[in-house]
Amino acid sequence: MIGLLLRDLRLAIRAGGGFGLGLAFFLIVVVLVPLGVGPEGKTLAKIAPGILWVAALLACLLSLDRIFALDYEDGSLDLLATAPIPLEGVVTMKAAAHWITTGLPLTLASPVLALLLNLPSDGYSWLMLSLALGTPALSVIGTFGAALTVGLKRGGLLLSLLVLPLYVPTLIFGAEAIRRGAQGMENGTPLLLMAAITAGSVALLPFASAAAIRVNLR
Repeated sequence: MIGLLLRDLRLAIRAGGGFGLGLAFFLIVVVLVPLGVGPEGKTLAKIAPGILWVAALLACLLSLDRIFALDYEDGSLDLLATAPIPLEGVVTMKAAAHWITTGLPLTLASPVLALLLNLPSDGYSWLMLSLALGTPALSVIGTFGAALTVGLKRGGLLLSLLVLPLYVPTLIFGAEAIRRGAQGMENGTPLLLMAAITAGSVALLPFASAAAIRVNLR
């Protein structure tokens, strides 16, 4: 399993789907927002939680279609499906590789980019915590969407349409947790709900993803 994880990490970086692409997109969105809405600090501080989470969500979306595409094209996915390793474990490792190359760098870089949106200092720790809790769910849900569309021509657009509605609860609770934390309010409820979404996704979706891959490979 560890060898498969390391292999996927190397492939993600070599194929251009590594952390650099996600971070660059995250930075571009955060830089463009003040240019579009104006440099007023109060306005930026008010919309900062939502903008940061939307930017992180879209950055995670960029590399989803590559999760299974390379393995499908070279025939590796057929070998993995028939290997002694459970396919559910393979899916989990691929989701973990996607999170390490996308979600984790976004989480670590988010406080620096939050400066550009004038996020109150009290919200920085909650920003990192909410992203740390929520981005694993984005990767697991995205892996499920990639499994459903593997092998389809121009499946990237369909993948986005399938995955984005499933991302909405995580987006809502993540932005709300940051907003409440920045204002000094109690934010335990949105954090717990977001953690529950992540735990449920990690527990259930690898089985659904493996089933989808088996159907697509028939």
